Amino acid sequence: MIEPHAPAPPGTTLPWAGPARLPVRPGTGRFFVLACVFVCASCGLVYELELVTFATYLIGDSVTQASVVLSVMVFAMGIGSLAAKRLRWRAAAAFGAVEAALALVGGCSAMALYAVFAWTGDWGGLWASGPRCLLVAFSLAIGLLIGGEVPLLMELIQRIRRQDAGGAVADLFAADYVGALVGGLAFPFLLLPLLGQLTGALLTGTVNLIAGGALVLGLFRRDLTRRARWVLLLTNVAVFAVLATAAVLVDDFEHAARHAVYGQDVRVALQSDIQEIVLTGGADGRPLDLFLDGRLRVSGRDEHRYHEALVHPAMNGPHARVLILGGGDGLAAREVLRHDGVRRVDVVELDEAVVRLARRYPALAQLNGHVYGDPRVHVTTADAFDWLRGAPPATYDVVISDLPDPGITASTKLYSQEFYGLARQTLVDSGRLVVHAGPVASRPRVFWTVNTTMREAGLHTAPYCVGGRDSGFAAGPDRSAGASRAPHDWGFVLAAPGERPELRLDPSGPPPRTMTQATLAADARAAARGRIGGLPASTLVHPRY
Repeated sequence: MIEPHAPAPPGTTLPWAGPARLPVRPGTGRFFVLACVFVCASCGLVYELELVTFATYLIGDSVTQASVVLSVMVFAMGIGSLAAKRLRWRAAAAFGAVEAALALVGGCSAMALYAVFAWTGDWGGLWASGPRCLLVAFSLAIGLLIGGEVPLLMELIQRIRRQDAGGAVADLFAADYVGALVGGLAFPFLLLPLLGQLTGALLTGTVNLIAGGALVLGLFRRDLTRRARWVLLLTNVAVFAVLATAAVLVDDFEHAARHAVYGQDVRVALQSDIQEIVLTGGADGRPLDLFLDGRLRVSGRDEHRYHEALVHPAMNGPHARVLILGGGDGLAAREVLRHDGVRRVDVVELDEAVVRLARRYPALAQLNGHVYGDPRVHVTTADAFDWLRGAPPATYDVVISDLPDPGITASTKLYSQEFYGLARQTLVDSGRLVVHAGPVASRPRVFWTVNTTMREAGLHTAPYCVGGRDSGFAAGPDRSAGASRAPHDWGFVLAAPGERPELRLDPSGPPPRTMTQATLAADARAAARGRIGGLPASTLVHPRY
């Protein structure tokens, strides 16, 4: 007979080790095991969602990043399950070690990823693949450890009371799936908004550690040798100390990392229900910069070029009623209100926190000309797509789409044929729609896909681009592009439902500070030189960005 704690000789079939010596009744023991399965499944899904969130935030908000993380984790879980078969002869000790390692790796993964992101400098060159490699490494390690849990837990629950394999699998998987549901809901609705990614991951690791340690050192302690109990206890204490120390230092760490990313002049940093919002500069002559989820959305160095190019060509014609989709910073509204004859401006912004900052933060309110104090400006907090579905038809003379770059997953539907069809319905017959369509020089296929998509929605288009972008900071979907590959132009598409709009400035309107009719004509010719034909339109069910 093989001793329960002795390794089996090669080629030996492992017999059942016999019932576990529990300090409680078997029924109570099974309940504790299933409760541990529930907690571990919740923690495992939180780790998974945390990695997906970091993949889209740090590297780029794309389906590709999420797919890579999830597929690597699922693959690693399979490998981990196979590897755990060799540990069943010491299931209790092995499970305790797996949970301690999982708590340490999963709990600290967010801080490690953010540290690499913040302090590796320019992500072009040597570090271009750094974040991707690190994410894959964490996905692989966490997946291996999660995969090892189920075989070991199956062995432990069978040792409490032997039952048929089908019944044991059903009980175990039921607790696992319910736990995954709880973890999946807790991450977006509790952990992320209340604690943030860093503290949320550390708390998850701590819960994971306590659950695994309590099960092994409490329920199955008699299955461990005295030495194994002490080793596991000291290991858990050490891991807990690491997680607790990290939790105490997390605010200082985040502050230092934020300054490493954005510079030393961070004025506002907050996490809204939608995104991270950071304002830098705006004092002592330094330009104000607005970052949303780490992407530069407004730069005081060049925002006039962007907003004048976005707004003024579309205002050539009737413009009594104007709709701005996005643009919660108020800068597009500022340019609209420079024109005489504007009676109403409706701003549809997803994030109320951006509008609140644009109203109350002195530097941003000064930059937008305090437009939210103008009685003609009305703000609605809503998703632009959903709002357009209920918008009154034939209402607006001008619709301005001031939205994040196409290609960011959350904004893909806002560059779809369906979206432009809805926007077209809100226009009067002589109305105009203008869209920020991303950089032309660095992402020409995306730009011309936007143009094609608008045409497929029944609009006649006039594309143009404006150079002089001076941010030096990646603003598009790829966070790892680095300053050297940051876009240096903006692309726009002016469209109308009737006939092709004339790309002109309003002769009776205020003269823009950064463009003239001659430069606008040159901008149209510059865009036309890079035209790419034959591209399919992007739709909700088949995005092309």
